[in-house]
Amino acid sequence: MEYLDFELPIKELEEQLQKCAIIGEESEVDVTNTCKEIEDKIINLKKDIYENLTPWQRVQLSRHPNRPYTLDYIKALAGDTFMELHGDRTVKDDKAIVGGLGKIGDQSFMFIGQQKGINTKMRQYRNFGMANPEGYRKALRLMRMAEKFGIPVVTFVDTPGAYPGLEAEERGQGEAIARNIFEMCVLKTPIITIIIGEGASGGALGIGVGDRVLMMENSWYSVISPENCSTILWRSWEFKEKAAAALKLTSKDMSALKLVDGVIPEPLGGAHSDRETTFKTVKETIVKLLAELQAKEIPEMVNERIEKYANMGVYEEN
Repeated sequence: MEYLDFELPIKELEEQLQKCAIIGEESEVDVTNTCKEIEDKIINLKKDIYENLTPWQRVQLSRHPNRPYTLDYIKALAGDTFMELHGDRTVKDDKAIVGGLGKIGDQSFMFIGQQKGINTKMRQYRNFGMANPEGYRKALRLMRMAEKFGIPVVTFVDTPGAYPGLEAEERGQGEAIARNIFEMCVLKTPIITIIIGEGASGGALGIGVGDRVLMMENSWYSVISPENCSTILWRSWEFKEKAAAALKLTSKDMSALKLVDGVIPEPLGGAHSDRETTFKTVKETIVKLLAELQAKEIPEMVNERIEKYANMGVYEEN
């Protein structure tokens, strides 16, 4: 188990609990009450910490190395029914974006999302979840396929941004993202988008347009990361915490600003602390939202999607 800086008090208590249990096993001393007291302290401490997280701490939690990634969600939701599809039919298969067909119950879905990788070697293989233009074009190809066969689309957003390399720009990174945003706005099939970790800049928007856009409780969604914002404004990463607060990037802030349609609660301690409960909650949410969307006629659904995004940023002065 890996702990973030603000989780170290929890680590100390859990280590005490382990020592207490070992003493009970190796001796005839009854430590039941002592262990119970420590367990209660751990629960209360977790509530105090996780219910009062700062925006920067939520950013840290969204990057937790044990946090489930896109393929974890897909495998938990679709199991052995998932069949990955590859390539954009133009350049190559971008490993930073995965996609394919799978089922939840008897309903088929087209699952698409950024995949970061769980260790250094896999992160390099996945380019740290930063897609090239061919990744977004692969995603669009799969979405058009879903539209053709009347299959709903579920996208999982988790990226520090689109890949900013020279070769990506040469192959039309900006155009690929803009094309996806346009095509997703008018796609004639339901789209459910879930930000499961990091949702940064155009890299997130490239697969982030949906009839329903939701955020996991400890994810973030913003035009720029706190570190990069701090670098631009103060020429240093030292102000990243201040930048995180100013950007209003948490799920609570985004929901209040009506830039997302809802927040999916996570277990106490984050999505990684109880994966089974996390996956169950996400599954139930997808099934519920799809039922709502399928009750609408396609033209009505598409018009509502377009209107939702057209109204973003509109405000009235008092």
